[in-house]
Amino acid sequence: MESPPAKATRRERWAWYMYDFGNSGYASIILLAIYPAYFKEAVVGGANGSRLWGIAIGIAMLTVAIIAPVLGAIADFSGAKKKFLFVFTTISCVFTGSIFFVGEGDWFLGMLLFILAEIGYRGSQVFYNSLLPEIADQEEIGTISGNGWAVGSVGGIIILVVVLGLLQFVGGMWIIRLSMLLTAVWFFGFSLFIFLRLEERAQPKPLPEGETYLSVAFKQLASTFRAVKRYREFIKFIVAFLIYNDGIIMVLEFAAIIGAVLFGMTQENLIFFIIVVELTNVLGSYVFGVMADKGGSKLALMISFVLMIGAILWLYFAQSITEYFVIGAIGGMAMAGLQSVSRTMAGQFAPPGQSAEFFGFFAVAGRSSSFIGPTVFGLLVVWATNRFEAAGMAPLLAEQMGHRVSLFSVVAFLVVGMIILLTVNEAKGREVGRVKVGVPEVEPVTK
Repeated sequence: MESPPAKATRRERWAWYMYDFGNSGYASIILLAIYPAYFKEAVVGGANGSRLWGIAIGIAMLTVAIIAPVLGAIADFSGAKKKFLFVFTTISCVFTGSIFFVGEGDWFLGMLLFILAEIGYRGSQVFYNSLLPEIADQEEIGTISGNGWAVGSVGGIIILVVVLGLLQFVGGMWIIRLSMLLTAVWFFGFSLFIFLRLEERAQPKPLPEGETYLSVAFKQLASTFRAVKRYREFIKFIVAFLIYNDGIIMVLEFAAIIGAVLFGMTQENLIFFIIVVELTNVLGSYVFGVMADKGGSKLALMISFVLMIGAILWLYFAQSITEYFVIGAIGGMAMAGLQSVSRTMAGQFAPPGQSAEFFGFFAVAGRSSSFIGPTVFGLLVVWATNRFEAAGMAPLLAEQMGHRVSLFSVVAFLVVGMIILLTVNEAKGREVGRVKVGVPEVEPVTK
């Protein structure tokens, strides 16, 4: 059984924060500022780059969605969250560094290595997030989650500044490719803190006779599904998250491409833009984390929705890089609220001893929506671009309009998700989350 989370030391919490500091390097370089634009423009080229990028993200997310609940249940039963975290972190770092070898025209290799790196990155988040309830109690989980997000954003800013400096003083496509290798070293290096300094509180349970960890995991999941009525608020939250996370991921994964297509932003411009986003991410993580603890996670999420939807609608009409930077600042703050507080709410609703399993379900929603959203956006861009070209519009202008029109799909996902979230009873969900139920119906063999 998991020990009371209040026993976590300041040193352990900082070890947890530093993992976010490291993996934000991956998010900043591979997902936001460098690799998306490089893949679209240098590796593929044209609107087809957006389509292939969306497909690559979708494959990775779908894979994680399939394996996350089972691995989460195994990790809970075996008390091995850190071991799973290490494996997936290593996978992400190895294949992130390998992207260095992706050159012009290597679209298949570029997709394959990214998919594997993304599976490692997204899979590791299941086990990283599942450690949150072990280091924070119900009354402070919002603040701790927000602090981790803020520290992570600082890590993203620092690596972006380093890469920007290299581009300014050295320059060349070689530096862009080198940044992938630097990101892998950064991610793995800062992840070591959590492996060396944070004690996993979950204790392994004796394996029943005739059972394997895999069979026990499926029985645990079946038991949880049978008790699903008890988790009604969690289920409603997960359905809402599945939908509105589409909008979040679409913005995240296509921010660099949108900047390049709509405003002709250079690689240096894009790095400055992501730095602005990360700076407001720090502020948003702290503000919404405190708000979640003081006024409730649901209220914090609703305010984040309003800010994000407003930013996306403004983006449709924006005509200048300056406007895009302001929109990015607003969106960065809102995104921090939506992501960090969603993680907080999942932790608040997860029963003791089942955090990895429940964050596995959280991952299913996140990765399933991550498969749908980017794929939809990429296909919409190609479809709308072709329609505008067929109507006689110049290719560049048609591609720009294709991206603008596709923004309404982002708004649609956010609005529908927000409406469903309004039906969630946060107080009831947190009350259920304090009770351990849904354990496997197999008894361990006593010796």
